[in-house]
Amino acid sequence: MVTPFLSPEDRSPAELGQVDKFLQQQLEDAVTRHFYESCDGVTQGLLLRCDWQITAGVDVLMLVIQCTDMMTNWRVLNNVTLLGKALQQFVPSAKICICPPPEMGTPFEIRVDEISVHRDLM
Repeated sequence: MVTPFLSPEDRSPAELGQVDKFLQQQLEDAVTRHFYESCDGVTQGLLLRCDWQITAGVDVLMLVIQCTDMMTNWRVLNNVTLLGKALQQFVPSAKICICPPPEMGTPFEIRVDEISVHRDLM
């Protein structure tokens, strides 16, 4: 049997309370605003053509981009390095998920700290 390292009162609650949910939403809103403002004009333009959000999960901050068409999806994929640099300011282990239009492919997911490795392979 494994004994937990932290005492029960020091561990995360099994469910988030109303205050926790409110604080999480405030965090997501602030990160979303600062992320968008830190992007260059081209990247902001791409984001405006998509539905996107930043979510703060227990273990990871994730940028999810839902592309409206395949051309936009391709442009977003080609700018994943710029997206990663902007997101990396907040947490180096963040993830980006780029979703093509429904039924037109599978989502592409990458950790921000993996982008340089993938870029070097191409």
